[in-house]
Amino acid sequence: MEPGARGNKTVVTEFILLGLTENIELQPILFAVFLFAYVITVGGNLSILAAIFVEPKLCTRMCYFLGNLSLLYVGCITVTVPRVLACLLTHQCRVPYAACVSRVFFFYLLAGVDCHLLTAIAYDRYLAICQPLTYSARMSRDVQGALMAVRCSISFINALTHTAAVSMDFCGPNVVNRFYCDLPPLFHLSCSSIHLDGQLLFVGATFMGVAPMIFISVSYAHVAAAVLRIRSVEGRKKAFFTGGSHLTVVCTFYGTGFFSSMHLGSASASDRAGALASSSLSSAPC
Repeated sequence: MEPGARGNKTVVTEFILLGLTENIELQPILFAVFLFAYVITVGGNLSILAAIFVEPKLCTRMCYFLGNLSLLYVGCITVTVPRVLACLLTHQCRVPYAACVSRVFFFYLLAGVDCHLLTAIAYDRYLAICQPLTYSARMSRDVQGALMAVRCSISFINALTHTAAVSMDFCGPNVVNRFYCDLPPLFHLSCSSIHLDGQLLFVGATFMGVAPMIFISVSYAHVAAAVLRIRSVEGRKKAFFTGGSHLTVVCTFYGTGFFSSMHLGSASASDRAGALASSSLSSAPC
């Protein structure tokens, strides 16, 4: 932190992330687990992309969505996990202000595109099962390209809006109650008004997260009703298998986000952050 930028206040130039654990003996084990999971996840998704590019028979509409989904997953975890690994390896986690802002932008950008891509896959399955005669026309290459352009544009605007919120004033506490930079814990550290920023975050979460989830649920409700009307047992199993794999991805994606939000609001975590913030500011009050 640098004093004197705003009178006698202290301007935050870096953030201290609490990390996953303060147990030094446990950190090498977590490092090995996270590194292994990261390598396996990146390798698996890159293998899917390689298979799609190498084998022309896999260049179908569904594989187009799966390829984009794999690329997004690699991007999402790369934004977060390497920083976590560095923190576990060095036993400290200090992030410069600019790096924190960049991480917020790219995470919200990739997560937003991911939400809308999962929605597009649900719409694709709805057309393939419920409207098979019009599927080719409604899900052509041009339509896919247009959907991708709209998804990226909306997610870019949303991420840019949230990144602008990080430009709020930080003049004191710099301890972030997470192992990565995110907006809700940063709001708690701001010494400026966050009313408008909180409203923007709520609107963004509703539009980028809740609305796609509702659309996915409605789409698969129609898909389930259509599948139950299929007389062929094999056809029914194939349809359930295809939709079930996507639903598993959706539940994992939204489930981890919901769990993370609930964990952030826990009383114990807030107390821990407050204690560390108080100790770090005992010699440098705002």
